[in-house]
Amino acid sequence: MLPQEVRSILEEMRAERIRGASWLAMRGAEAYMILAGLLEGDELKNALREMRTEVPAVNRTMASLYNLSRFIPITGNPEVVRTKAEEFVRLAGEAKREIGNIGSELIDENEVIITHSFSSAVLEIFKAAVRKGKRFRVVLTESAPDYEGIVLARELERLGVPFEVITDAQIGLFAEKVTLALVGADNVTRDGAVVNKAGTYLLALTCHDNGVPFYAAAESFKLHPELSSEDVEIVERPYVRQGYRVRNLLFDVTPWRYVRGVITEFGILVPPKEI
Repeated sequence: MLPQEVRSILEEMRAERIRGASWLAMRGAEAYMILAGLLEGDELKNALREMRTEVPAVNRTMASLYNLSRFIPITGNPEVVRTKAEEFVRLAGEAKREIGNIGSELIDENEVIITHSFSSAVLEIFKAAVRKGKRFRVVLTESAPDYEGIVLARELERLGVPFEVITDAQIGLFAEKVTLALVGADNVTRDGAVVNKAGTYLLALTCHDNGVPFYAAAESFKLHPELSSEDVEIVERPYVRQGYRVRNLLFDVTPWRYVRGVITEFGILVPPKEI
C-alpha cells in the first residue's frame, strides 16, 4: 500500500483539468521524493513496484507518466530514489528552456501563429521569442470544454503578446489567416504520431489544406518508446450539458504526415524516421 501522502498527490493528478503532461510528470516526481522520505528497504521496493502501475494509470495517454515511472529504479535506497526524481525535474526544466530557444527560431517577424489548448512548451517558445525581441501575434482556440485556451490567453496578456481567442469551431476559418501552427503534445508515438488535446488533428488537417507548417513541441520524455499510434488509449471524461451526455474524448491522434516537425531539446525531429 502506498502512503496516504503519495496517494493524495496521485488523486490530485487525476483531478487536474487544465495543466497537461509536463505538469503531471513534475507532480509525479514530487510524489517519488515524498515516498523516498517515508520508506526504505523492502517497503520502498514494494511501493516503487506499485508506482510503476499507479503513475501511468493516472492518464494512460500521457507518455511522460510512463517514462517517469521507468526512470525511477526499483531500489530500497531512498537516496537513490530522491536523486533520480530530482534529476528528472532538472532535466525537464533544461529541456523546456532549450525547446523555447529552438522553437523561437521558427518565428519570423510579424508571424501569425495558431495554437490549440495550453502547452507549457509552446508558452516557453513564446517567452523566448519575446526575449529575442520578435514581434508576432497568436490566434488561440478557447479549447472547450475545459477552456485551457483562456489560461494561455492570460499568459500572453502578461507577456504583452497580441492575441485573439476563437471558438474551436472556427479553426478552419482562421487557418487561412495564419502563417505557423504550434501545439504541444502529451505523447509522441514511436511511429511519429502526435497525441494532444482533441481538436489538434482537425487543426493539422486544416493547416495542411492551407499550406501552413504545423509543429508540435514536446520534451523527450513525451516520446513513447513502445507505443504505436493504433495502440494509444484515449481517455474519455464524463460531460453533461443541459441534461444531455456529451461525448468528451480528451485527446486525438494526428498522423505523422501532417506534422512538419517535433520540437525537442535535441532539435527539431522529423517524424517518423527521427522519432
